[in-house]
Amino acid sequence: MSQLFARLYLDEDVSVLLAALLRSRGFEAVTTHEAGNTAAPDERQLEYAAGHGLALLTHNRADFEQLATHYFNQGLHHSGIIIAVRRMPHDILRRLLTLLNETTADEIADNVWYL
Repeated sequence: MSQLFARLYLDEDVSVLLAALLRSRGFEAVTTHEAGNTAAPDERQLEYAAGHGLALLTHNRADFEQLATHYFNQGLHHSGIIIAVRRMPHDILRRLLTLLNETTADEIADNVWYL
């Protein structure tokens, strides 16, 4: 990966406002809609994120924990999965900025993080 800050892919259950807030602070954030992946299954969402070097941000804990386990067991790599409890976008942003500013993209990769 070799980059300082993680680039993000927001699952469709995450507010698009969060993408705008992240971009206003200099972070790269791509929404599911922008990527043309609306209504795609979770497996496809993670494949897209992994294939584009993007850490996936979601509220869908159960499914993405299972996918992370599958990736680990199969020796597959992803750029990180960040699971956020549903909160107001500004609250998620505050927690997310702490992670992004204190953890490199390489440290986020292949791990599951909880906000």
